[in-house]
Amino acid sequence: MTTRQEILAWCDETLQAAAYKDYAPNGLQVEGREEVAKIVTSVTASKAAIDFAVAEHADMLLVHHGMFWKSEPLTITGWKKARIETLLKHQINMVGYHLPLDGHAELGNNAQLAKQLGWQTEACFGEQNLLNIGSTAQVQTLAQFADGLESVLRRKPLVIGDLDKQIKRVAWCTGGAQGFFQEAIEAGADVYVTGEVSEAQYHLSNETGVAFVGAGHHATERYGVRVLGDALAHRFGVQVCHFDENNPV
Repeated sequence: MTTRQEILAWCDETLQAAAYKDYAPNGLQVEGREEVAKIVTSVTASKAAIDFAVAEHADMLLVHHGMFWKSEPLTITGWKKARIETLLKHQINMVGYHLPLDGHAELGNNAQLAKQLGWQTEACFGEQNLLNIGSTAQVQTLAQFADGLESVLRRKPLVIGDLDKQIKRVAWCTGGAQGFFQEAIEAGADVYVTGEVSEAQYHLSNETGVAFVGAGHHATERYGVRVLGDALAHRFGVQVCHFDENNPV
């Protein structure tokens, strides 16, 4: 058994949390018991994930998408009250790491997505170095590239571009990073992969010839928090289990 503070200190240092300008607090968001023997990891601190942590008698819920986003109401009412009330009732610490978990060179969502898909990372660039660029293991068509994504992520991606286009150089940023598409184009990518898509990316892809793939926000960010949990289990000897919610978005 270890303490909450030991885990937080290790995560803060390892993920370099203080180096990121973020949209939500990183680290402890809801305080529970001081000693931690079991951690549940999940992409999002949803009510379903919290209920799973309760059922598992967890002392900590560790997530990528926590709470208290800048665009959310400040009042603790409705769905937010239900989440926090359950966490406090069962003394479960809720800990979230957003951009620090996207950007870490080994544990991060971007790094883990590349590992899952066999991409070779060449460089990080763009806002807070959150974009990645590299290459696929071999040249393939966009159709073959999309099939590979679907096989690994278990979700059919949204694909914009010529399916016969040859793909070798890939840029990516997990989650809701469709706004970085122009930077990926300027970096010389054949295809840009992220989680979500907006209306503008359709036109940019068609007019530049650079393919765009929306592979799912949850699907692209499934791996980082799980690997972070494994690292904590190795470092502190705590029990860790993962809750993978069936989120198609």
